[in-house]
Amino acid sequence: MTLNGRSQQILNEIASNRRVTSATIAKKYGLTRRQISYAIEKINEWLQREHIPEIERTRQGHFIVDQSVFSKITGKQDCLHSNGQGFLTEEQRVHFILLMLLAKKEELSLLHFHSQLGYSKNTILNDLKKVQEFVTPFQLVVRYSRKYGYLLEGKELQIRKLLIHLTEVVVQTQTGRRQLEIGTDIGKHEISEVHACIEKVEQKLGIQFTDEKLMAMPYILTLVLKRISIGHVLPPFPIEYDELSDTKEYQATEEIFRHLKDVPKQERLFVTLYLLTTSRYWTEWVNAEEELPDLMPALADVLRLFEKSACIYLQERDLLLKKLIQHIKPAYYRMKYELTAVEAAKPILPDEYKELHHIVKRSLGPLERQLGKRMPEAEKMYVTMLIGSWMMRQGESINKKIKAIVVCPQGVSVSGFMLKELSELFPEFVFLDSLSVREFQTCDLAFDLVFSQTPLETNKRLYMTSSLLRKEDRARLRRQVMEDVYGYAPVEFNVNAVIEIVRNHALITDESGLQKQLQQYFFPNREERMPDGQAEEKQNLQSFIKPDSITFAPEAPSWEEALSLAAQPLLDQGKIEQRYVEALMSNKERDPYIIIGPYIAIPHASPEEGAIEAGMSLLHLRKPVLFSDGEWVHVMVVIAAIDKHQHIRALRQLIKLAGSKEARERLIAAKTETEIMELVSFYSKD
Repeated sequence: MTLNGRSQQILNEIASNRRVTSATIAKKYGLTRRQISYAIEKINEWLQREHIPEIERTRQGHFIVDQSVFSKITGKQDCLHSNGQGFLTEEQRVHFILLMLLAKKEELSLLHFHSQLGYSKNTILNDLKKVQEFVTPFQLVVRYSRKYGYLLEGKELQIRKLLIHLTEVVVQTQTGRRQLEIGTDIGKHEISEVHACIEKVEQKLGIQFTDEKLMAMPYILTLVLKRISIGHVLPPFPIEYDELSDTKEYQATEEIFRHLKDVPKQERLFVTLYLLTTSRYWTEWVNAEEELPDLMPALADVLRLFEKSACIYLQERDLLLKKLIQHIKPAYYRMKYELTAVEAAKPILPDEYKELHHIVKRSLGPLERQLGKRMPEAEKMYVTMLIGSWMMRQGESINKKIKAIVVCPQGVSVSGFMLKELSELFPEFVFLDSLSVREFQTCDLAFDLVFSQTPLETNKRLYMTSSLLRKEDRARLRRQVMEDVYGYAPVEFNVNAVIEIVRNHALITDESGLQKQLQQYFFPNREERMPDGQAEEKQNLQSFIKPDSITFAPEAPSWEEALSLAAQPLLDQGKIEQRYVEALMSNKERDPYIIIGPYIAIPHASPEEGAIEAGMSLLHLRKPVLFSDGEWVHVMVVIAAIDKHQHIRALRQLIKLAGSKEARERLIAAKTETEIMELVSFYSKD
């Protein structure tokens, strides 16, 4: 039996202060009388097991403690707690046993752990079970052998990951450094030497590591060197030598290994990687375009997307980009080479950053595509805090802006289309997200306005709208919202009229350039479009649905079979991967709002689930297939989208087609590709 954290904490308190009372402990730790009584009961059960007299309490709340209790806890001079620091928690004992295993030079038995920790063999056997739980996420095993004692088994790279994680955790505790020095048999002179070496590394790299990382680094590097010296060398592993060997960090490893000969290349690369992934407090400006040539453009795109979504202009963007690189560079190597085997602790975001964090996460797409994987939540939160502090510095806050939510019951593509249209219609508002009705009901974001296709229960201003807004609908909605929010009806801004006024008073040498800059200034949220609507013409419904993407079938035995049939043309054309079809099938459970009109469905998945190129394919079933209770589908249009924009015009035209009873009936009754293409062509004109 072992004690839980609270009981161990109370026992420490009693052992360190013989005059302490129940009331003092209750006040110090915020405990009730019942909680203290329960903890004392558990302490006494443990003392009985250790054959030590129990602790008694007087009516005044004082404790009567036998001397043997103090001897057990603080009296043993050769164990870890010999300096009177008190009873070790189970967590501390687990950490200490692991440190001994990481630095072992000889066989370790229960006797070794008992000698160092001063606890019974039963307690240590229980601790060893917890040690196994601790190392399992690192794909490691603790095994006992008569010949070699207790061993930490697994790949050396995983052991190194454990070494880094454990050291960074232990060193933050009050007694952590002492645990590290005793458990690993590291001398203070060794730590001093490595610390001096790190200072040289900082000078060589032109950096300053964070205080938190600098505290752990000497111990981590000393332990790595110790493992190398006793024969625990990394086998060659897949690290891109050319990418790392050209870095200043690789050159700095020579300083660390200056006393060792014949250090394998992989060990030098490992230390280089560790230096690259360690957070910095300050960094000289590095030529990131040389080290990571694709990272800077990706981060610049992130900032542009953020500015657009948050309706702000970031001042001194180049300096902010430098700060982002300083954070993202270590994170890039951490994620790419998976140096950390467990999820990093998440920072605590201030409440006012909740909506900001939501927008930052939506803006990180370019960076995640460059990394080739999703960023961990902790890394995203650090980016939010960095951008948030930058905005505070320039006096900006999205909390001062009008924030809106779009609610759409028609799935990802339609809601994305609505979000884009409304963002362009109201460039002065921050649109946080587009949500389904169910997502809206559990949404905890702070917003001021709701634009929805369906009635909702909300105490915020609600504006009913549709996925298709005609010119007069857009003008009416904007007038109504602006009158409600600001108390006045806006005057439409005409760029050409402004240019005429300028022409009357000045010579214009570049009219198209002036028009473009005025458009960007007054409508920063509107995307640039090709002249004469060229981009729009290329993206109409007819450019996606063609005769070779249409399939006719008398019937399908199931929804899944229908999906396979519908998606086959996109597979044949190389526009999607097979896993996209699998994602479509699973999306039935996740997204039941893909019916855009009676008997018409638009199944689709996220771009990262296997979309290669934008496209659409249409399945026409003579007999409808059952989608869900009461929902039957004759026509299924599979959409492969690689971004939120390329297919939007075609989707709008498809929704308009589905909204017409006459067009739906003609589509369902169609028997040839020609009949379908006539409808598609008709609805591709607007």
